[in-house]
Amino acid sequence: MASAVHLDGITKRFPGVVANDNVDLEVEPGTVHALLGENGAGKTTLMNVLYGLYEPTSGTVRLDGEPQTFRSPRDAIDAGVGMIHQHFMLVDPMTVTENITLGNEPRKWGGLAVDRSAAREAIVDLADRYGFDVDPDARVEDISVGEQQRVEILKALYRGADTLILDEPTAVLTPQEVDELFDVLEELTAQGKTIIFITHKLGEAMRAADEISVLRDGRKVGSVDADGTTQEELAELMVGREVLLDVDHGTAETGDVVASVSDIVVEDDRGVPAVNGVSFEIRGGEVFGIAGVDGNGQSELVEAVTGLRTPDTGEIRFRGEDVTSASRRDRIDAGMAYVPEDRQERGLVMEFDLVENGLLGSQHDPELAANGRIDWSKTRGHADAIIDEYDVRPPDADAEAHSLSGGNQQKFIVGREFERDPELVVASHPTRGVDVGSIEFIHERLLELRQQGVAILLVSSKLEEVQGLSDRLAVVYEGEFIDVVDPDETTEEELGLLMAGERPGDGGRPEATESEATERDEPADLTDSADGERA
Repeated sequence: MASAVHLDGITKRFPGVVANDNVDLEVEPGTVHALLGENGAGKTTLMNVLYGLYEPTSGTVRLDGEPQTFRSPRDAIDAGVGMIHQHFMLVDPMTVTENITLGNEPRKWGGLAVDRSAAREAIVDLADRYGFDVDPDARVEDISVGEQQRVEILKALYRGADTLILDEPTAVLTPQEVDELFDVLEELTAQGKTIIFITHKLGEAMRAADEISVLRDGRKVGSVDADGTTQEELAELMVGREVLLDVDHGTAETGDVVASVSDIVVEDDRGVPAVNGVSFEIRGGEVFGIAGVDGNGQSELVEAVTGLRTPDTGEIRFRGEDVTSASRRDRIDAGMAYVPEDRQERGLVMEFDLVENGLLGSQHDPELAANGRIDWSKTRGHADAIIDEYDVRPPDADAEAHSLSGGNQQKFIVGREFERDPELVVASHPTRGVDVGSIEFIHERLLELRQQGVAILLVSSKLEEVQGLSDRLAVVYEGEFIDVVDPDETTEEELGLLMAGERPGDGGRPEATESEATERDEPADLTDSADGERA
């Protein structure tokens, strides 16, 4: 039997870069194939070739043994290839049925009108065939992230996809939604569909895939059966060296309160409260984590603490001073550093080179800018030190930020913020989009800062990250902290239920009050902090 997908000797060159170098990839029909690799290893480029976004410089794409030439995604879709992107391509005000059939609606009256009844019936039949639990009449803006992902998969299936590419499919899902996704993949392969998915999560690759291929520096360095390997072996294939996967959290002495938030309410851009009455305090030498599905108020909470958004009510104090109305610059000068969740919007100026981006937030630092004049020699040395210490590739301070991969952009931001000598670091999704070797390094640096007495607020949708690093862990849901827990005493399943809004105790209970949390030496609420405002 021919392979469902056979990429034969795929090479893709860009000016000055070989992104894929003679890559072979074979995927058997009715299987799940995981694609792993460091940032810049060539995974996304390879899948973009398969999906028709790029034409290969050389090599052949074969589907079911037949050579294919894709000049656009439309060609790939027509040949039976669908791609579900990490950021969903859905129209929020439209219904599930309208999103799935958009551009391919059944028609009536000689093609003059959309046959809405036939469209709905087709989606109900399609969902039933694959065991998908979706409401065809629900508006996308009213359904969960996991349901939106199923809509994206149904959209590809509606267009006749036999091979589905999923890009980081679990990035924004709760543990329960991850389980549901894997059930979906199992049902799809049982009915003959072929799945390729890109992931940074080694455990999920081993759990969901039949076979795993690893890319490094544009070349395939191995393909292994998921049942016959270990996470350690996969990490070593990816990075080319042994990687420590388990966080050695250790212990640290906590000091005085560094930051506190009292009963803040923060409205979002629509004027709707996104943070509702949150209070917390954090001490030096501890990591306070926030876990939750994206979109539950974490962003607004971070922006309020860092001065990027003014809370509507409540008070924020940093180092004993009221900073509720203080500027972003004042907070940076006071010792507050921030790794933002959106590196391109809040962390970098994409048209600036790394020398200029390394200066952001420090343009008033007398060591880099004396008497109002920037010392470009010292600033270049500063950028070079970040590039060297944090292994930013390419190691070129003159490279513009947009020319770096997302993972290398992230490493540069992390380096800039960690090297500020801060008293408080807010790390919002600090390892989003970075490879396993860089994750290990960033985690080690966070714990080093903790040992040095720095207070750290860690916001992450990766449960293994926030559980492994935090001393105390708050779970946020719809702008409130459902509970504050000891991460060592709480299971992933329990955290997943909290993230879905299930309160602990019979019939649910309100979140801990500030006084209750103090009695048990746990702050009731937490918030998030930021740094990285543009010049």
